[in-house]
Amino acid sequence: MAGYVTAVLNNGLGRYPAALVGARLACEHDDLGYFNWPLAELVEAGSRSGAVDEAAAALRRLEGRTQASGTDWALGVLAGSKALMSSGHAAESLYREAIERFERVGIAIHLARVHLLFGEWLRREGRQADARERLHTAHEMFTAIGMQAFAERTRRELLATGETVRKRTAPARDQLTPQEAQVAGLAREGMSSPEIAAQLFLSPRTVEYHLAKVFAKLGIASRRQLRQALLPQEHGSPF
Repeated sequence: MAGYVTAVLNNGLGRYPAALVGARLACEHDDLGYFNWPLAELVEAGSRSGAVDEAAAALRRLEGRTQASGTDWALGVLAGSKALMSSGHAAESLYREAIERFERVGIAIHLARVHLLFGEWLRREGRQADARERLHTAHEMFTAIGMQAFAERTRRELLATGETVRKRTAPARDQLTPQEAQVAGLAREGMSSPEIAAQLFLSPRTVEYHLAKVFAKLGIASRRQLRQALLPQEHGSPF
């Protein structure tokens, strides 16, 4: 499992040799529970780092397993992996097949990754407008899901197409520590510092210390401004 998540992380960061090392480690153990996933990561990492023979061998093993399953999810993974090892019209058809299958089953993470791979392929084919369309879709999905490494990889691809894409930063409220967020939430509800201190088993001085840090991070000057400053979080915005 450690090898698998290492492969996912480094494929997201575009560090394909490191992803290949992680995928190799994961593929040393033929576990029916998750063995397909590191195989797919190995195909991507190998195809992007020059280990084409190794990627092809992983693809053959993946093909046998996914075809035996026969689900849209499994066959979508297979189509996306085969597209990485294909060229021309065959590659485009496979990317489109993978997208259609993932759309049917609603697997957002895999759908976003295929949009990214398709966009990267289109850019290298010189089809900049088509690439931007796929990459924008992927970037929006990764950002909403919170897959920051893949979102940044997508942003770099968009920049390479000539697009101007701002790097999204975390809102100030997301920079609060758990303790600061808890104190701020109680203060927003109108509780005094002694009341907050009693509920959280802190001293009033510690509460005031946390509030001072909260005000600085949120760019506000008083408790009255807390409700507005924390409003997006209250409504569950992913941004």
